[in-house]
Amino acid sequence: MSVVSGRVLIMLEEWWRVQPDEDRVQWVLESFTAVGPLRFGMSADEVTAAMSALTGGTEHRTWGGGPGDKVWRVEEGRYREFGLHLYYQDERLSGIAVDALCGPQVTVEGTALVGRTPSEVGRWMEERDAELSYMSLGVPRSDLLGVVVNVQRAHDRLLTRPVFFPAEALDDLPHWFPQRAWEIHG
Repeated sequence: MSVVSGRVLIMLEEWWRVQPDEDRVQWVLESFTAVGPLRFGMSADEVTAAMSALTGGTEHRTWGGGPGDKVWRVEEGRYREFGLHLYYQDERLSGIAVDALCGPQVTVEGTALVGRTPSEVGRWMEERDAELSYMSLGVPRSDLLGVVVNVQRAHDRLLTRPVFFPAEALDDLPHWFPQRAWEIHG
């Protein structure tokens, strides 16, 4: 193996390094209300204040689309080092996606949802939620918990990357977030 190939391999290993649970900030899901200190409906300034003790600044992007009177706009705030993607509609927090590799560990009823094998979390959801449904590509969605258990690539495997949402998203969840929220990141 050449020196360049060796460096690339080391960079890829770091890129896909999964942070152990004991090194992650621990948060609890309050269905449709809050994920850790972040409450749905907070302004970006309130989110920044809540996150200031945990991590540095955020990057912002705006996504939009739709025909005629169905135009939508979502602003995305991203805490890259902390592993969070936050989505805002009408300048209020409307969605939270947690990075499988380095985001906070979010639990519900003592069960960890972040960075797990998708089948393990899917089985747990099936056992507890008779209303469980599936989005495209078989991604489980719980309308009782307010979570879609999406996936993220970690080298040659997939891990859970949950996307949390408020109750008002239930009627049109696929369009509540920009398409990027549903993509498999890697």
